[in-house]
Amino acid sequence: MLSNKKWQLFILFVLAIIWGSSFILMKRGMEVYSAYQVASLRIFIAFISLFPFFIKYLRTVDKKKIPFFVIVGLFGNGIPAFLFTSAQTGISSSLSGMLNSLTPLFTILIGALFFKTHVTFAKVIGVILGLMGAIGLIWAGGIEHFGNNLLYGLLVIAATLCYAISVNTIKTHLQQTDAMVVTSMAFFYIGIPIGIYLFTTDFIAVTQSNPHAASALGYIFILSTIGTSLAVLVFNFLIKHTSAVFASSVTYLIPITAIFWGWLDGESLNLLHLLFIALILFAVYMVNKK
Repeated sequence: MLSNKKWQLFILFVLAIIWGSSFILMKRGMEVYSAYQVASLRIFIAFISLFPFFIKYLRTVDKKKIPFFVIVGLFGNGIPAFLFTSAQTGISSSLSGMLNSLTPLFTILIGALFFKTHVTFAKVIGVILGLMGAIGLIWAGGIEHFGNNLLYGLLVIAATLCYAISVNTIKTHLQQTDAMVVTSMAFFYIGIPIGIYLFTTDFIAVTQSNPHAASALGYIFILSTIGTSLAVLVFNFLIKHTSAVFASSVTYLIPITAIFWGWLDGESLNLLHLLFIALILFAVYMVNKK
C-alpha cells in the first residue's frame, strides 16, 4: 500500500494534523503541570501504551541494534519532548510549530555530515535559506522580545536537530527492522528513567490539589497515545517505505495546523510570520530538489 504515492501523501497529511495539534495540547497540559512534567507524562504514558509490544518482540530483537534504539529513543522522542515544552514557556505554540518545519533541512545536513548522504548546491542553499527563515520567524515576534524569543526558539531548533539524527539513524541502521519493534524498543529505553523522574516531582500532589488536573491529564493522554505512540509508529513506518527526507517533510504541513490552533487560541500572527514560514517552505523545496 505504501508504495502508492497517494497513500504516502495521505499519511503525511494525517501526521501533520496530529503533530500540528501537539503544540496546543502541550500548552493545555502546562496550564496545570510544569513543562518537564508534561514532557515526562507524554513519554511515560507512551511507554506504557507500547510496553505490551516491547514484551512481544523482545526475543526477536538483534542485540547489536540496541544502541540504535537508544539513539532513536533519546533523539527522536525523549530530548525533543523536554525541549518543546521548555520552549513553549517562552514562545507561542504556533511559533514552535513553525520552527519545527526546519526538520527536513537538518535531516539533509546530518545525513551529509554523518551518514554519507549526497548533497547538491541547491540543498546547501536550501539549508541557508531555512535558517534565515527561522531567525526571521523569531524576529517577527517583535524586536524588543528578540533576545528572549531567540533563546526559546533555539530550543525548538535543537529539537529539530534531534529529530534529524533519529530519522537518519532509522533510515541507515534500522531500515529492515519492523516499525513497531523500533517504536516500542525506543520508548522502553527512555520510558523507565523518565517515569522515575516524574514521580520524584510534585506531580501527584498537583494532580490531587488542582481542580483542572483531570482535563489537563486528558489533553496529555491524547498527546501521548495519539500524538506520540501512534504517530511515531506511523512515522517510523513511513521512513522505512520512503526516504528520510520525504518522511521528515511532514513538518512542511505541521505549521499550518499549529498556526490554525494558535489562531483559535488567540495567539498573535502577522504578515511577517507568514512571509518567513513561506521562506522556510521554499528552502525545504530547494532541499528536496533533485
